[in-house]
Amino acid sequence: MDNMNLIETFSEFKELKNIDRATMMSVLEDVFRNVLVRQFGSDENFDIIINVDKGDLEIWRNRVVVEDADLEDPAKEIRLSDAKKIDEDYEVGEDVTDEVKLADFGRRAILNLRQNLAGKIMELEKDHIYGKYKKRIGDIVTGEVYQVWKKEILVLDDEGNELLLPKSEQIPSDFFRKGDSVRAVVVKVEMRNNTPIIILSRTSPVFLERLFELEIPEIFDGLITIRKIVRMPGERAKVAVESYDERIDPVGACVGMKGSRIHGIVRELRNENIDVVNFSPNTQLFIRRALSPAKISSIRINESLRKADVYLKPNEVSLAIGKGGLNIKLASQLTGYEIDVYREIEEDDEDVNLEEFADEIESWIIDEFKNIGCDTAKSVLNMSREDLIKRTDLEEETIDEVIRILRSEFD
Repeated sequence: MDNMNLIETFSEFKELKNIDRATMMSVLEDVFRNVLVRQFGSDENFDIIINVDKGDLEIWRNRVVVEDADLEDPAKEIRLSDAKKIDEDYEVGEDVTDEVKLADFGRRAILNLRQNLAGKIMELEKDHIYGKYKKRIGDIVTGEVYQVWKKEILVLDDEGNELLLPKSEQIPSDFFRKGDSVRAVVVKVEMRNNTPIIILSRTSPVFLERLFELEIPEIFDGLITIRKIVRMPGERAKVAVESYDERIDPVGACVGMKGSRIHGIVRELRNENIDVVNFSPNTQLFIRRALSPAKISSIRINESLRKADVYLKPNEVSLAIGKGGLNIKLASQLTGYEIDVYREIEEDDEDVNLEEFADEIESWIIDEFKNIGCDTAKSVLNMSREDLIKRTDLEEETIDEVIRILRSEFD
């Protein structure tokens, strides 16, 4: 194998792996100098000239001419008789520079050199990928699904780098096949066994935030600020937005005419419902907006405990709580307050507090009704049997017995 062949091989590898020229030159010289140290004991008196672009490699050895009998260090000195074989004019004390051919190292040394060079370049490539994606944490990337496993998906970016999308970071309704295009946000980059591991996510609030930046020009330009995002991936999300320009309606700008702007985001998130609300430093107002679409009658706030008691009309309670309690849960996360919902007690002399039935209904059952905002007899009777079964953890027979006891009070 000649010099040209060796350098050309790794020049092509450099182009493929995006390793810059200066780094490649440094790696090549470092590897060759290690070979020189093993061959000659030192690399101090050697000059290495590399031109990666042209595929040129030259190694020159510098030695001092000494009398044949005075030779002590063959690596740094050359006998006069040997020097005259190079040029008859050489005399004792002069410097002799001659070229060392790669072939002179021997086949085994050249094979070791290739292996070392390949190893160095692979290390550089891993460092390059790690550094590149470390800077891209929080950015959206688009890749192609290469392999689908039970616990994760292997995604290749446009340079062929491997990225992982774990099952836990996928939206529950996500379904991918090999060859599909997938968008996700980079959430973690780490080294495992000297290999860069890039973790993607489609469930992170950051993914939703980046989608808003892509779809809403006013957010990208900084005219509208996203204050906070909370979401239950694939189900529902709440986004608090704010604009310092009074001429801009942040919610309207994000939703667009007839939902045109937000439609693409909803589709990307597998039809996840997205509530966009105006942020407000006024806690009561912000809680009212966060519990949308429910209309709140009054709010009692305990700042020290970060709790808010919200009172609504009976027909608004289910809207405030939402399916599976999702609306109130996300509203609590968005505002930072623990929100409890209560039915607004209307003036009704005939209504009776549930506590009055403690002798007939066990206290833990009464607590179950209170947890869904029912604290009076009529507030329970105003709800359908099906709603009571769905919203509480009580058996059907227990609910039927409670309804019977409460109805008997008004018969």
